Amino acid sequence: MQQVDTLIYARWVIPVESNNQEAGAHALDHHAVVVDKGNIIAILPRNEAQQQFQSGDIVELNSHALIPGLINTHTHAAMSLFRGMADDLPLMTWLNDHIWPAEQKWVDKEFVRDGSMLAIAEMLRGGTTCFNDMYFFPDITARTAVNSGIRCCVGLMMIDFPTVWAQNVDEYLSKGIAVHDEFKTEPLISTAFAPHAPYTVSDAPLRKIRTLADEMDIPIHMHIHETADEVNQAVNSDGKRPLQCLHELGLLTPRLLAVHMTQLTDEEIALCAEQGVHIIHCPESNLKLASGFCPVARLIKAGANIALGTDGASSNNDLDMFGEMRTAALLAKGVAQDASALPAAQALYCATMGGAKALGLDNKIGSLTRGKYADITAVDLSDIETQPVFDPVSHLVYCAGRHQVSDVWVNGNRVLNQRTLSNMDIVSIQKKCITRQHSLTR
Repeated sequence: MQQVDTLIYARWVIPVESNNQEAGAHALDHHAVVVDKGNIIAILPRNEAQQQFQSGDIVELNSHALIPGLINTHTHAAMSLFRGMADDLPLMTWLNDHIWPAEQKWVDKEFVRDGSMLAIAEMLRGGTTCFNDMYFFPDITARTAVNSGIRCCVGLMMIDFPTVWAQNVDEYLSKGIAVHDEFKTEPLISTAFAPHAPYTVSDAPLRKIRTLADEMDIPIHMHIHETADEVNQAVNSDGKRPLQCLHELGLLTPRLLAVHMTQLTDEEIALCAEQGVHIIHCPESNLKLASGFCPVARLIKAGANIALGTDGASSNNDLDMFGEMRTAALLAKGVAQDASALPAAQALYCATMGGAKALGLDNKIGSLTRGKYADITAVDLSDIETQPVFDPVSHLVYCAGRHQVSDVWVNGNRVLNQRTLSNMDIVSIQKKCITRQHSLTR
């Protein structure tokens, strides 16, 4: 018998096959996931696993579904410390009158460290094993992620005006490249250029980013067509919609992660699908800010890849990917007026493989596949709220909640063990939050 690091026996294993958006519907009964040296080396029926493998770490999850770790493809992690600070406001009022002034006053390295710790603890307890971030001091976010054991794609920020992170375009770029170089050998960290939006980053820096992204072989992560006002202002100013400008700059490529995308014409949908642009759908943040509806069903029909993100906890107000899957599935049906739009299996795909593809990590994570990293989430479906279980995939999207996540592995390391975080001190994080709350309200 082969000795391995970990044997996980589960009631259901849901692999979410990497080449089929409907394959999330395929649940394997009474199967085992075999993990060794951080990788999945086999998925097979329980009795076969017992005959072929032995381990000092055997995990019995007899009422659980094992799924790929969820991938939150758009976050501003440190902004969790602004959770609930400015609610029930439209986007630009929220930004101009509340969030940007608060950032100018309070954000520094320690703020980003504390806010990232809060966000990571929440995400791990909710089954998220990888997040794609856009915020200041990405080096601090990256170090916090490594220490916590979560996977992270950190954004190399760019915005036209001075901030606490950098004063000008050259400094944003030089600092971003330095972060990329610092973490390029760290297995839990990847990087993406993160220009904020077309209305806050001008053409010249975007051209530089396009060239550097090609040279460094990393994605570009950007808010695009988030609101009707954004699009209308661009048309009034330049006579062009933002997507047209970005296309002329050569940015509509498979490297681009286009976040929000609530304002799209049929021609823009076809163009994005044709160019391989990844659409990052943040349904709950868009609803809360009344930004609009991303036309998910039409994008999928056109062939576009859809990933899911929560946005920051200051505009959501949580980092709950189970809630995001449910909202995405229900909203897509309502917008398309089609009950078959974005079925449960496809919503699960968007929250796993869709995110992995967008980040260029689909050969490493996003599905429970032999050879990929062992990024795994276990969901206990024995709760009264998820009984009876006719279809575990349907339950994961339509009635399970993040409180039912019992265990999480990242790179084969058990970072959540029966609801207890392995690498983080919850009490310490809570105390820091209380201290921060008192200072932020002074």
